[in-house]
This record gives sequence, C-alpha cells and structure tokens, in this order.
Amino acid sequence: MQWELIAALIIAIPIILFPAAYVWYINIRGLTALVKNARLKKAAREEKTNLQKNMYQHPEYEKALTEVLEKYPW
Repeated sequence: MQWELIAALIIAIPIILFPAAYVWYINIRGLTALVKNARLKKAAREEKTNLQKNMYQHPEYEKALTEVLEKYPW
C-alpha cells in the first residue's frame, strides 16, 4: 500500500466511527432509560396494589366504609 492511502485511512476511520459510536450511545442510553422507567412503573404499581390490599383489610377502613354506606345508601 502506498503511504497516502494509509494516511487517508488513518484520518477517515475516526471521522466515520465517532459519529456512528455517538448515535449508538444515544440509542443504548435511551433504551436503558426506557427499561429503567418501565421497572419503576411496575414497582410502583405493585406497591400501590399491595397498599390497596392492606388498606381494604384494615378494620378502620371497613368501619368508615360502613358508615359512609349507611349515610349514603345510593
């Protein structure tokens, strides 16, 4: 190979690879953020259902619900 071609490759390869690597970085970062948000939402949903289950089994809730239903039977 001629030295001009080698020099051109040495200069051209980083110019081509840096933007490609940056685009891949943005894509992978977006995907990880998406997965993280999905996990947080799932955990929040599970926590909410656990809290609701506990709340509905609580005796004070049952008492308050009966009082309200007696007061407003419709």
